[in-house]
Amino acid sequence: MISSMTGYGRAEAPGPRLALSVEAKSVNHRHLDIALKLPRALSSLESDVRRLVQSALTRGRVEVGVSLAGSEGAPLAPPSLNVAQARAHLEMARRLAEDLGLLDRPTLTWLLEQPGVISRESEPALAPEEAWPALGDAVERALSELRARRRAEGQALAQELSLLRDGLVAQIDSMAVRAPAAVERRAARLRERIRTLLGDASVDEARIATEVAMWAEKSDTTEELARLRAHVEQFDALLRDGGAVGRTLDFLIQEMNREVNTIGAKADDLEISQAVIAAKGALEKLREQVQNVE
Repeated sequence: MISSMTGYGRAEAPGPRLALSVEAKSVNHRHLDIALKLPRALSSLESDVRRLVQSALTRGRVEVGVSLAGSEGAPLAPPSLNVAQARAHLEMARRLAEDLGLLDRPTLTWLLEQPGVISRESEPALAPEEAWPALGDAVERALSELRARRRAEGQALAQELSLLRDGLVAQIDSMAVRAPAAVERRAARLRERIRTLLGDASVDEARIATEVAMWAEKSDTTEELARLRAHVEQFDALLRDGGAVGRTLDFLIQEMNREVNTIGAKADDLEISQAVIAAKGALEKLREQVQNVE
């Protein structure tokens, strides 16, 4: 089964000294791009969380956020004071008062209310190694839910891809049915043109037959159609086997598009040209959908 690259998962881990929640979400990306947002108290565990994500997913822009709070009765880390930031606010206020000729001086209450002076985060005062069992378990459960949702969306994607694939095959069949008659019709036109150009001069039928045969070989699309069908069979196998096949499917669609373009360049037939245009439209829709496959 294929998987989408879009998903969401959440898990919580309440405990006597630790209460945390983990949110994991992912969207399309060419490679695996991981963005982590952990509280300062757990920042040393970032590499461990990253390894869990890497073991669970192969592609997508993955964002994992962790929020942490002390359970009831758990000791909280004291608020921190940024003295340098306070001095900067105080100096700015003094300069403004001098420029405007004001006598008012900043109060301590005003100073403490300025951004960055006091950190109001309340994080449990506990060691990272004490938090890891709960954090690791919550991350794994959030990733498990995310993967389940990616698989569910992948199933819907597979159905859409199968429908688009059927439309492409219908156009390939149309080209294959039309191709022999198109070659013969153009060969007949070529014979007639040669005879018209030669006029009353003697006509070497063997030479004409040779020229027509050479042209027919150049304009034959049998090989392109055979490769197209082989690509479709491989496409079906990838959808059936599943896994991280997004890049392979994208490459396969490029190859199919190349074969269709070659058929369009060789064919001198209105119906084949129309089938080529329809096939290219189906391939473009396939490519758009495949961009979300892991």
